[in-house]
Amino acid sequence: MSRGAPTGPAQGTAPGGSLSARGAGAEARREPPAAVPPELLRELLRLKFRTKHLVSDQLQGAYSSIFRGRGLSFSEVRSYQAGDDVRFIDWNVSARMNDAFVKVFVEEREMTVMIVVDASRSSAFGTRRAPKAQVAAEVAALCAFSATNNNDQVGLLLATDVVEKILPPRKGDRQVMRVIREILGHRPMYQGTNLGVALETLVQVTKRRSTTFLVSDFFAAGFERALALASAKHDVIPVMIVDKRDEELPDVGLASFVDAETGAEVLVDTSSARVREHYAQTMRAFRAERERLFKRLALDAVIVRTEESVVGPLRKLFDKRRRRRR
Repeated sequence: MSRGAPTGPAQGTAPGGSLSARGAGAEARREPPAAVPPELLRELLRLKFRTKHLVSDQLQGAYSSIFRGRGLSFSEVRSYQAGDDVRFIDWNVSARMNDAFVKVFVEEREMTVMIVVDASRSSAFGTRRAPKAQVAAEVAALCAFSATNNNDQVGLLLATDVVEKILPPRKGDRQVMRVIREILGHRPMYQGTNLGVALETLVQVTKRRSTTFLVSDFFAAGFERALALASAKHDVIPVMIVDKRDEELPDVGLASFVDAETGAEVLVDTSSARVREHYAQTMRAFRAERERLFKRLALDAVIVRTEESVVGPLRKLFDKRRRRRR
């Protein structure tokens, strides 16, 4: 357990040492992709059909209306018309043609979506519908299919104590399937969480401004400055994955709990109402502190619970942004 960071049962945080972006890239490139096990392939296909259906039915219109490329790109030169902005007159062309011509610009629609996923050992934790890693894959699938349906490109960054995998942004369903496969099939080399190095690497390797979904349970420490710097360059959307046992202890008597990331073991008397209430208060304070951080940085945070569908929280995010645009 890292200093000052609370942990839930069977989970915790061990930020570990930092790694430069260059070193992270070397880690990300050193192994060729492994063959997909049959059970993982079945899960990929199930997730593909389910999420593509959900995207087309519930998310696509909202996505395309609120997430769009930034800036203008030159399209053509045409004859000046009454009402055109004189600032866009192309004086060189006008002089050659002996008539007034203006430059026409169009909005850049293509956007880059980066999905940064906390792949630490606590992502295997989940006591309800699914473990956090599977929920993260579902979030990534919905975001990635929404992006590729809008002709945007999608990239992935998987991190533990170090950045373990980087997929450069590309378009198409094949890229989306590879993103999901990497999340579901990844076997971490390290156990802990270092969101700081993940965000620092994002800033260094993603030159173009992107919409970045940062998917984690946020049981980490020391990443606040990196998050502020990343959000100054990119549109960062924290997606906090929460399990019920992150927030409350079950009443099962004397029980041994193991921190998934450090291996530390602790014996807890869960039959004590005082112990359970202290744990719940600690976890509420931890979550409130994270929410204050996101609010201070003006980030649209999303809470996704392991026992619920991921569609509802993402839909609320899209609706919130659409109302704000209006």
